[in-house]
Amino acid sequence: MSTRPVGSGLPVTLVYVAGLLAVFIGERILGAGTGRTVFSALGMVVAVGALAWRFTRMRSAAADRRAVEGWVLGLYGLGLVALLLYFLQSDAGAALFGGPLSQKAPKLAVVLAALFPALLLCALLPLALVEVAAAAMTRAPVLETGRARSALYSGLGLAFVVVFAFASMYVATQADVTWDLSYFRTAKPGDSTRKVIRGLNEPLQVTLFFPPANEVGEAVNQYFRDLSLESPQLLNVERLDQAVEPARARSLGVHNNGTIVLARGERKEPLTVGLEIDRARGQLQRLDQEVQRRLLAVARPRRVVYFTAGHGERAESRPVPGETPRPSVAQLKELLRAQNVDVRPLGMSEGLGSEVPKDASAVVVVGPTREFLPEELNALREYADRGGRLWLALEPDGPDFQPLLEPMGLKYLKTPLANDQVFFRTTRQQSDRGNLGTASFSSHPSVTSLAALAGQAPVAFPGAGAMDQIQPLPNAVMHDISVRAHGATFADANGNFAQDAGEMRRTWPLVVAVEKPAPAGKAPMRAVVMADADAVSDLVLGNLGNAYLAVDTLRWLTGEESIAGTVSTEEDVPIQHTREQDVAWFYATVFLGPALVLAVGFVKTRRRGRRAPRAAVAAGGER
Repeated sequence: MSTRPVGSGLPVTLVYVAGLLAVFIGERILGAGTGRTVFSALGMVVAVGALAWRFTRMRSAAADRRAVEGWVLGLYGLGLVALLLYFLQSDAGAALFGGPLSQKAPKLAVVLAALFPALLLCALLPLALVEVAAAAMTRAPVLETGRARSALYSGLGLAFVVVFAFASMYVATQADVTWDLSYFRTAKPGDSTRKVIRGLNEPLQVTLFFPPANEVGEAVNQYFRDLSLESPQLLNVERLDQAVEPARARSLGVHNNGTIVLARGERKEPLTVGLEIDRARGQLQRLDQEVQRRLLAVARPRRVVYFTAGHGERAESRPVPGETPRPSVAQLKELLRAQNVDVRPLGMSEGLGSEVPKDASAVVVVGPTREFLPEELNALREYADRGGRLWLALEPDGPDFQPLLEPMGLKYLKTPLANDQVFFRTTRQQSDRGNLGTASFSSHPSVTSLAALAGQAPVAFPGAGAMDQIQPLPNAVMHDISVRAHGATFADANGNFAQDAGEMRRTWPLVVAVEKPAPAGKAPMRAVVMADADAVSDLVLGNLGNAYLAVDTLRWLTGEESIAGTVSTEEDVPIQHTREQDVAWFYATVFLGPALVLAVGFVKTRRRGRRAPRAAVAAGGER
């Protein structure tokens, strides 16, 4: 059979594409009627005719062009196979299968519906690139098959990428799956909450209102399941669906699911958590704190704690005119309220000049700047003598309270303390040495949580004064130095934040717990004296150690040290860097990293340069 050169096959391909376009118009644009039949049938005839035409060209083509013609013919056939698959899964194939393929074989119909456009794309994209490459070599004496083959592979690769991209997008939109790679875990019952449950003397009802198979409900249910092990007879946990039990929900004041109710007698404390895990995440991480707050409200009697007022104390919401504003104790009061405490003011107008109220569980004095009247000091002393509870947080620039402290065996020297080795940096100046920090705690009940944390929660004292014990101690008075300063701390008498002659370093008492037994039938006197009022102010109460110090102090003073302990939380703790660390990271990323890359490149280049002369010398020697 003789062969001869043929012209460009691009016109044939255009006819083929016109046939496919006619089928598209008939099937997708017209969709029904005579027009659809005419366009679809005409398109199929044109496409098949183009295939036959191309087969004839291949038979008559020269040897160097026959391979390219064969590739094009195969792509024509692949396009027709795609059309065949389309017609099989469309209503045109219903006559062949005796009904729509989507009903006879739904899975096969879906496969064909996804396969035919992929095959069509794999036919048209390579076809276009091969025809363009071949058209550029029409007048060449010999056709470069390698160039046409590269165009074919490029077209197929591009088609595969497009098919993969569309398939991935389809799967991503249809598969309703989310992956949460962040750290999240529901808080477990903490030691303090478990102790409250173990101390129950009456039944406590916990009702969980969540629908079945709810993720938040399962997490909450697991928390209370663990908690109920502490007292299975007195802690009753029940899970209900508010939509199924509306009457029961109304009786507990619940109108929607996603709510926890703790009830004991007539007292009810609700806690709304929610139903969606994304929105309830924060509540679940703090679940132990929130549950304990409501648990104390229903399981323990409400106590009254008085904060003295009228002497420039931190308890006052507004600063005294003419004085420098100091950190308030708003967070301390809120922390006490979370422990089921009623916080009230106590000044001359509330009767401090004559007597401390009988309902006082404790009296708190936080950082006064002016002296108390003799009548007020006498009322506080009488209150302590009859078994009262005092919480004194003093300051170097305030009164020394010697009439109160001397019977307790204490003396407040009012000399500021400093430490040039261990301190908190805040202003980057020498005055930061007055910001003491310590993790030295005793085993006293007023620091139970701090001792349990084994130094993991240091306590900050930004501006403590020197406090000392009077030896010998007054009769029957017992001391426990619950918090001590670091051993390098010294009394900075001249305020220059440097150790001078006569300023000895020692472990100064920062918090002293005082107890004096009372006659039979009466409560013992208890007092906690702190050398720094800032230790319980808003300035540092966000620190875990200071918060635990405040809570455990309250519990010991009010006789509830049996429930002292840590509270579980799973909240994310932000990573904080010092200024030196930030500077180090900056220079490491900006200069050190690129310098290392350049150094490695320099070493590699030097080695390569040394090998080249040696190779040249070796080659010269062989010659």
